[in-house]
Amino acid sequence: MNIIQRHSLNPVLSAKDVPYDASLVFNAGVAKWQGRYVMLFRNDYGQTEQSWREIHATGQWPHLSTNIGIATSADGVHWEVGPKPVFQMRDEEILRVYDPRLTIVEGRPILCFAMDTKHGLRGGVATTNDFEKFDILSLSVPDDRNMAMFPERIGGRYVRLERPMPVYSRGAGKEAFDIWLSESPDLRFWGESRLVLGAERVPFANSKIGPAAPPVKTPRGWLATFHAVRRSESDLYSWEGGWRKEYLAGLMLLDLEDPSKVIGMSREPLMAPETDYETRGFRGSVIFPGGMILEDDGEVKIYYGAADTVECLATAALSDLFSLVEPICRP
Repeated sequence: MNIIQRHSLNPVLSAKDVPYDASLVFNAGVAKWQGRYVMLFRNDYGQTEQSWREIHATGQWPHLSTNIGIATSADGVHWEVGPKPVFQMRDEEILRVYDPRLTIVEGRPILCFAMDTKHGLRGGVATTNDFEKFDILSLSVPDDRNMAMFPERIGGRYVRLERPMPVYSRGAGKEAFDIWLSESPDLRFWGESRLVLGAERVPFANSKIGPAAPPVKTPRGWLATFHAVRRSESDLYSWEGGWRKEYLAGLMLLDLEDPSKVIGMSREPLMAPETDYETRGFRGSVIFPGGMILEDDGEVKIYYGAADTVECLATAALSDLFSLVEPICRP
């Protein structure tokens, strides 16, 4: 339908643009702040495609170090990367932080991120005033990730989407994970958790789903992207071999007053891997939106990681995105 337009300059950010050690640059959070576009991107470094294949052939899992870098832009297309990473956590318990999601709430940048630890995967919330120092406000218990903050309080409370990973109680040990919502009075204590969208309700997914970019507010509701996984019966291109997950982007519309209610959803993927930079890379056939910006003229910028290797940009008209969203009733 030509609703989604991939930018002609894609990828808009890759490892070659980073002035320090970088191998894979992807899954960025993007927002507008103080008149400029700000991107916080995931940077995996320390391994190349060749070294990954050599180590993986031995049956060992290669170690990839990870940090979060910053880039800024005047137009949202051409990016200038900062001279050094801005966010990294590592100690005896914490292995790495990654997959940043950036939201501006009441003028305050809020960062959601994932954290690998020796005792499970945790989701975190931090704030910053200058993108140099970050205050950690909240860390979840394992296993919760893909947190995405709404850009304003709803009913006086902060609200986030998230994706718990209940392996044993959901799907009999399979990856049948869903999208949930939680609330907080202060960004520190989270509760009132409730289901937003079950994986079984997404016709183009046969595995897990999860939040993607932070939602944007429209007159019709909260417009939100999500990721959906479709398992393949044959191997897809990857550095590691044995990769059989295709990541697709979905689109849903949430109620303005109660965003746990899905009032519309696209029955087909918003985006599916098509180009070389989406189908070939560290993990091919992956599209993962991490940032979405609604411009004053009705254009929607969607920033997404491609093949877990590079960061890309697609655009669409808000009116066209509305045309994809079919009304849906919550069972």
